[in-house]
Amino acid sequence: MPVIEVTDLTKSFGAAPAVKGISFQVEAGSTTALLGGNGAGKTTTLSMLLGLLEPTSGSIRILGHDMRRHRGRVLPLMNFSSPYLDLPQRLSVEQNLSIYARLYGVADRRARIQELAEKLDLTTLLHRDSGSLSAGQKTRVALAKALINRPALLLLDEPTASLDPDTGDWVRRYLEDYRQESGCAILIASHNMAEVERLCDAVLMMRGGRIVDQGKPQQLIERYGRITLEEVFLDIARAEEVPE
Repeated sequence: MPVIEVTDLTKSFGAAPAVKGISFQVEAGSTTALLGGNGAGKTTTLSMLLGLLEPTSGSIRILGHDMRRHRGRVLPLMNFSSPYLDLPQRLSVEQNLSIYARLYGVADRRARIQELAEKLDLTTLLHRDSGSLSAGQKTRVALAKALINRPALLLLDEPTASLDPDTGDWVRRYLEDYRQESGCAILIASHNMAEVERLCDAVLMMRGGRIVDQGKPQQLIERYGRITLEEVFLDIARAEEVPE
């Protein structure tokens, strides 16, 4: 059973279609990239997967549950992280993590926070205000928040944006290790093609609200006769739209 199963999903804002009948699956234990230029429909798609937006039509099944009918069953089993969404800045790191642990119904809150703090090198930051942290520290705290409930599905928006190469590499290694240890499925929206080549088993390429190609990173590179996935991304992003 796929962790995510999307069928004929559409979303329009008034007369403007943002997502146009996309279908795809994300398999258990895999890392899949959702790629596309600005305005391709990635954020709208992620928002529908998270239950923040109601689809205009089509269906989303996550962990076997229909999101329209059983969203309350699904949301405790998944989580999300983005560097563009700040945690409350006047609360300490520990207070923020404790609040999210309560929201997700984590029974062993203190033990779970300590475990994540040790793994993500946050122990010395637990009593600092979240607003006082560096970009790299905030990214690690956001990742701890996203893992607090041991999700079976993790949605990540630009997980290493604005990070220096060393911190970015550390986050990527941690995500690889976490997926292997937990069996968690990960869906990443990213503009870092080297990151996608390293982390992802599958790639979904979006343009103009549609999925225009998909496959393993190396398959796409070979299909387009390119050397890197970034070159493939540019080919797809710059291709002329086919009139409907």
